[in-house]
Amino acid sequence: MPSTCRRLFFRKKLLILHSHYSSIAKIGIVLNRYLQKITVIIVLFLSVAAPSKAISLNLDSIAEWGKFPRFCIGVYRWGDRFFNSYDSTYVHGTGYKFNVKLTTDSWFDFYNFTLPEKTVMHMRSEPSTSIGAHLTYLAVSVGYDLNFSKLFGGSQRSRQRYNFGFNCSLFAAELSYVSNDVGTKITRFGTGGYDYHIDYPFRGINVSSWSLDTYYFFNHKRYSQAAAFNFSKVQRKSQGSFYAGISIYTQHFNFDFSELPQQMLDRLPQSWPDYHYNVKTHNYAARVGYGYNWALGRHWLIGITESPVVGLKKGFVNSTEEHLSCSLYNRFGASVVWNSGHWFFGAVGKCDLGLIYDKEHTFANAFITGQMSVGYRFNLW
Repeated sequence: MPSTCRRLFFRKKLLILHSHYSSIAKIGIVLNRYLQKITVIIVLFLSVAAPSKAISLNLDSIAEWGKFPRFCIGVYRWGDRFFNSYDSTYVHGTGYKFNVKLTTDSWFDFYNFTLPEKTVMHMRSEPSTSIGAHLTYLAVSVGYDLNFSKLFGGSQRSRQRYNFGFNCSLFAAELSYVSNDVGTKITRFGTGGYDYHIDYPFRGINVSSWSLDTYYFFNHKRYSQAAAFNFSKVQRKSQGSFYAGISIYTQHFNFDFSELPQQMLDRLPQSWPDYHYNVKTHNYAARVGYGYNWALGRHWLIGITESPVVGLKKGFVNSTEEHLSCSLYNRFGASVVWNSGHWFFGAVGKCDLGLIYDKEHTFANAFITGQMSVGYRFNLW
């Protein structure tokens, strides 16, 4: 009888160990597939970019292909001199055409309501994190990103964020899109100064926004935003610049609070139809800001940029009537960069904060992102 019990005990242990290692093996298989895709992309890119006697992507070699390629290279070089020239005492290029880098990126969103009778409700989503590998030649980049939050969280849906940016010495342009219809958490709720920290899952959310910004740098010969936030230039001496431009963005916020407990619903404004809060606006604004880069020694750089965005807002704010009012937004960024020959490292943080208000409530929303990159620059010719 004791021997039988021991055999059953060991069989149970073996089953537990087998289940544990099976889970680890599944994760390993998924990671291996993503690594294979990244390897294929890098090999294909290098096979195209590798120099040979027959085909070369060197600009002088391309110019020798004929009249039209020579014209295109001439236009490119003129544009590079006009749009991307700097005072070399303050800013210079990296000296390399290629770079390969590993990145990790994380972002999350906040939603804070301030309501009558000093009622507050704060929401915060879980971070969405990805890692990736990227290979860049001049302004062309290919890469692959793996959504770690979706992989290990087991969810088949995830919040979405897309960004596109262009930066030269004269100006910068940014296009972005963010959405969340998955869910968030209510982290703080209360009335009359007696609010409490809670952890209440909230699924009644459907928000999205897109924005297009473009702005001109006044001190563009001596200041490079690309050095601090894109790692494509090197700021040799400390310098800053004012910048100004336009910002066009839309906002869509839809919160359905009807499934909350009754004691929470009783504290929401009675004017909210069926306990819904809905905003849909188009915003046209001026963006004015200042950026500064601190060059610390030969290798380190600290960058900071701050820009209020103020303009007009047209749309619906929890109402069936369209209104025209003032729009308020703010964009802030900070970075730390290390350069040493071929190698570079950068950490970038950004916060976009919007504000919507009327006589009855104030609604603040924020998108916070953080990115870390380590890379290696090189030339193939």
